[in-house]
Amino acid sequence: MSQIWVPIIVAIITGPTVVVLQKLRKENTAQHAEGRILLRVIGNKVDKIGSKIDNHIGWHDGIKDAE
Repeated sequence: MSQIWVPIIVAIITGPTVVVLQKLRKENTAQHAEGRILLRVIGNKVDKIGSKIDNHIGWHDGIKDAE
Protein backbone atom coordinates (compact mmCIF):
# COMPACT_ATOMS: atom_id res chain seq x y z
CA MET A 1 0.00 0.00 0.00
CA SER A 2 2.83 2.42 0.76
CA GLN A 3 4.26 1.92 -2.72
CA ILE A 4 1.22 3.68 -4.17
CA TRP A 5 1.36 6.70 -1.83
CA VAL A 6 5.01 7.64 -2.34
CA PRO A 7 4.66 8.81 -5.99
CA ILE A 8 1.42 10.60 -5.17
CA ILE A 9 2.99 12.50 -2.27
CA VAL A 10 6.06 13.35 -4.37
CA ALA A 11 3.82 14.67 -7.18
CA ILE A 12 1.81 16.77 -4.73
CA ILE A 13 4.97 18.34 -3.31
CA THR A 14 6.97 18.84 -6.51
CA GLY A 15 4.12 19.84 -8.84
CA PRO A 16 3.49 23.34 -7.43
CA THR A 17 7.24 23.86 -6.96
CA VAL A 18 7.88 23.20 -10.66
CA VAL A 19 5.08 25.58 -11.66
CA VAL A 20 6.53 28.40 -9.52
CA LEU A 21 10.06 27.81 -10.84
CA GLN A 22 8.84 27.94 -14.46
CA LYS A 23 7.09 31.27 -13.85
CA LEU A 24 10.24 32.70 -12.28
CA ARG A 25 12.27 31.47 -15.22
CA LYS A 26 9.98 33.23 -17.71
CA GLU A 27 10.21 36.50 -15.77
CA ASN A 28 13.99 36.18 -15.61
CA THR A 29 14.19 35.67 -19.39
CA ALA A 30 12.11 38.79 -19.99
CA GLN A 31 14.32 40.79 -17.63
CA HIS A 32 17.45 39.61 -19.42
CA ALA A 33 16.00 40.63 -22.79
CA GLU A 34 15.18 44.08 -21.43
CA GLY A 35 18.68 44.35 -19.96
CA ARG A 36 20.25 43.53 -23.33
CA ILE A 37 18.23 46.27 -25.03
CA LEU A 38 19.25 48.82 -22.40
CA LEU A 39 22.91 47.86 -22.68
CA ARG A 40 22.76 48.25 -26.46
CA VAL A 41 21.26 51.76 -26.09
CA ILE A 42 23.91 52.73 -23.54
CA GLY A 43 26.65 51.38 -25.81
CA ASN A 44 25.38 53.49 -28.72
CA LYS A 45 25.35 56.60 -26.54
CA VAL A 46 28.88 55.93 -25.31
CA ASP A 47 30.07 55.53 -28.92
CA LYS A 48 28.52 58.88 -29.84
CA ILE A 49 30.16 60.59 -26.88
CA GLY A 50 33.48 59.00 -27.80
CA SER A 51 33.31 60.38 -31.34
CA LYS A 52 32.38 63.85 -30.04
CA ILE A 53 35.37 63.79 -27.69
CA ASP A 54 37.65 62.67 -30.52
CA ASN A 55 36.41 65.57 -32.69
CA HIS A 56 36.89 68.02 -29.83
CA ILE A 57 40.43 66.81 -29.16
CA GLY A 58 41.12 67.14 -32.89
CA TRP A 59 39.82 70.71 -32.75
CA HIS A 60 42.26 71.45 -29.91
CA ASP A 61 45.10 69.93 -31.94
CA GLY A 62 44.15 72.17 -34.87
CA ILE A 63 44.34 75.27 -32.62
CA LYS A 64 47.83 74.24 -31.44
CA ASP A 65 48.96 73.77 -35.05
CA ALA A 66 47.66 77.22 -36.00
CA GLU A 67 49.66 78.96 -33.27
